Amino acid sequence: MADLSSFPITKRWPASNPDIIQLYSLPTPNGVKVSIALEELGLPYEPHLVSFSANDQKSPEFISLNPNGRIPAIIDPNGPDGKPIGLFESGAILVYLAEKTGKLMPQDAARRYETLEWVFFQMAGVGPMFGQFGHFFKFAADKVANNSYPVERYRDEAKRLLSILESRLQGREWIMGDDYTIADITTFPWVRGVDVFYGGREVLEFESFPAVMAWLERALARPASQVGLNIPKRD
Repeated sequence: MADLSSFPITKRWPASNPDIIQLYSLPTPNGVKVSIALEELGLPYEPHLVSFSANDQKSPEFISLNPNGRIPAIIDPNGPDGKPIGLFESGAILVYLAEKTGKLMPQDAARRYETLEWVFFQMAGVGPMFGQFGHFFKFAADKVANNSYPVERYRDEAKRLLSILESRLQGREWIMGDDYTIADITTFPWVRGVDVFYGGREVLEFESFPAVMAWLERALARPASQVGLNIPKRD
């Protein structure tokens, strides 16, 4: 049985089975990336709910694994050289899982780097810009009621990013063509989330991006997505 006692986070969230991947997360656009990938890969894992309402992500135990205090994070008891490894940042976790299994990432070097381009496109663009749009459009609407600039700024940037995805997906089933990869997994939860969590479908004119919408429906229809979108289960 793996010894995870060197990870303080396991004191707050004890592992029932320390021999499998421990996932610390919440079903947000960032959080579900990892649960979806784990489901796609068929890797056994144990999910632990990190409650924002309880401020779990700022607890000393969670900070010990992710000093940035953000979900998701994992511990893999079977990391490089067979030693346990803790990881945070969803993009880094997805790359790690893809390389660990040899799946969800092209083996060809050039296509591998092309996949990583689109992973970083989401990490640096789609996630932050969609998140800022949602913050001002929904959660801080009362604070910007007399100043339309923040909503307009991030609305327009979100639409610009959707237009890039729309161009990329012309004639393609997935971002990398025929291959479903971590580029899709890191991106579609945010396109879904900007509607489900922020109610931005009409403002962002989703109907103007038919290729993106068709791609989103394909991604959502995958069995791993249907499971992973609800893990860890909320209280």
